[in-house]
Amino acid sequence: MGLPRGPQSEIPKHPPFADSTLDTVPAPLPRPRVFAWVPIRSLSERHRPRILAHLLALDMNDRYLRFGYAAADDQIRRYVERIAFERDEIFGIFNRRLDLIALAHLAYDPSVDVEPQRASAAEFGVSVNVRGRGRGLGARLFDHAVLRARNRGVDTIVIHALSENAAMLRIVRNAGAVIERTGVDAEAHLRLPPDDHASRRAGALEQQLGELDYRFKQGARTDDPQAS
Repeated sequence: MGLPRGPQSEIPKHPPFADSTLDTVPAPLPRPRVFAWVPIRSLSERHRPRILAHLLALDMNDRYLRFGYAAADDQIRRYVERIAFERDEIFGIFNRRLDLIALAHLAYDPSVDVEPQRASAAEFGVSVNVRGRGRGLGARLFDHAVLRARNRGVDTIVIHALSENAAMLRIVRNAGAVIERTGVDAEAHLRLPPDDHASRRAGALEQQLGELDYRFKQGARTDDPQAS
C-alpha cells in the first residue's frame, strides 16, 4: 500500500517531490474515521531485521502494491538497508506476540538534511500483513504520519500509488488529499495545517503510549529473544 517505492533497478519510477502535470481529481471533504485507537511505536536502526522480516513476508501482490512493482527479496533488502533513520521516520504496529503487522515509512524531503526542522514535504508508504487486514491499520498509520509531519513543520504529504491500489487511495481521499492520475499510477498531495500546542501535545502522548504498550507486551513475552 503506497510508497516510498524502494530500489527498482536502483532508479525510482517517480522521483520524490517532482512537479506533476497530471489531470487533477478533486478530493471530497474529509470524512470521520471509524476504527479503534491503536498504539503505534517508532522504530530505529536496531529494528532493521524486523522491518525486513515484515516486508519479506508480503506476498507478490502486496509487494506490487507497496512498491509499485513485484519487488524481489534482494530489492527489498536494499530498500531496508538504505532507510535513513537519521532523517526519516519509521513506525509500526505490533500484535500481542510482538509481530510487526503493519509498517509505515515517512520519508522527508532531502532538504531536511540541511535544516532538520524545515522539511517542506514528506512521502508516505505503508504495508499491512494479512493478519492485520480490515482493522483500519493503514488509515491509523496515515493519521499518525500526518501528526508527526505537522509537528516537524512539513506542509505537504505526498503519496505515490498504483491506480488499482484502492485501499491506499481511499485512505488519502478520506483525509482530503488531491489525487492526480496518469495511466496505472496515481499521486496524492495532502496539505497540512501548521503545528500548534494541541498537535505537539497529541504527538508526545502518542509517542509515550506507543512505547508503554510495547513495553507491556514485551513484559508479557519475556521469552521472546527479539523483544527489544
